[in-house]
Amino acid sequence: MIIVMDPNAPASAVDRVVAEIERMGSRAHLSRGEFRTVIGAVGEEGTLDQNHLASLDGVEKVVPIMKPYKLASREFHEEDSVVEIGGGSVPVVKVGGSHAACIAGPCAVEGEEMLYKIARHVRDGGATVLRGGVYKPRTSPYSFQGLGIQALQWMRACGDELGMPICVEVMDTRQVEQMEKYVDCFQIGARNMQNFDLLREVGKTRKPVLLKRGLSASVKEWLMSAEYVLSQGNRGVLLCERGIKTFEDSIRYSMDISSIPVARQWSHLPMIVDPSHAAGKRDWVGALALAGMAAGAHGVIVEVHYNPAEAQCDGPQALLPETFKELMGQLRQIAAVTKKEFSEAAVTAGA
Repeated sequence: MIIVMDPNAPASAVDRVVAEIERMGSRAHLSRGEFRTVIGAVGEEGTLDQNHLASLDGVEKVVPIMKPYKLASREFHEEDSVVEIGGGSVPVVKVGGSHAACIAGPCAVEGEEMLYKIARHVRDGGATVLRGGVYKPRTSPYSFQGLGIQALQWMRACGDELGMPICVEVMDTRQVEQMEKYVDCFQIGARNMQNFDLLREVGKTRKPVLLKRGLSASVKEWLMSAEYVLSQGNRGVLLCERGIKTFEDSIRYSMDISSIPVARQWSHLPMIVDPSHAAGKRDWVGALALAGMAAGAHGVIVEVHYNPAEAQCDGPQALLPETFKELMGQLRQIAAVTKKEFSEAAVTAGA
């Protein structure tokens, strides 16, 4: 349920409601809007006394949340959430509301020199967040699996030098603690969307989480997975549509454009699209990226490589640097129509 506080309620009244929720064995989640504070009470059904909470000083009303995804719902947080990626050694990139962002880089980090070369290309082309896989979930156990911690250290150093936050996929609960020291944003891949232990673990951190939709997951199941992260206190969840399995075989996955307005109506969380994995072929990446932005997404995550033929992972879907730069110009035009604006890349001296 949600407890809507009176606009003039003092901080002491909010603290009292929070204390009462916790005394009843539930967890309180605060959402501070422009005009009032809303407190989400999440716990097992039947443990909360609605009448008692409604009688507390400063409470305007108590409303049950009907959706199974409580904290991800518009009922709990009516306004669009804005997630901040970065800070500290790199600039903060905002995603959500009127803020759009491009996350770009290689599918996998194959070497230090290769990473820096691609990172400069995507930064100069307009990306503000650097992506790169260090642990790669592959269909075959004999395919390239990533370079692990060494690649992660290169990512961190590269991001710091170029002024770009880094987004890296985590595959296992045992990797979270080590990776948290380096990453600015965790990526949860489609295969792990319902790895609930992993979702809880990244939820315990305070690093943003890019949550990709599962290959056969409904929008509701996707939001329920986001709820696992949110329920641990981590508010920085970004939803990522990357295509689902259908009967269509002319493209790798069917990018579900309809999921964007649906998820945005049901949830306040920012929405990112991944046209690279949906298309599987660079010829179609641009069209899917533009369609996603036109449907209301807050940005894109795309793969770029200066020599895709030599890439050890997903070369056919990687954009060439010049194509990426052209696409960013088109995306900015679409973003303006949908009342969003892409943040500008920070240029670091000497980089």
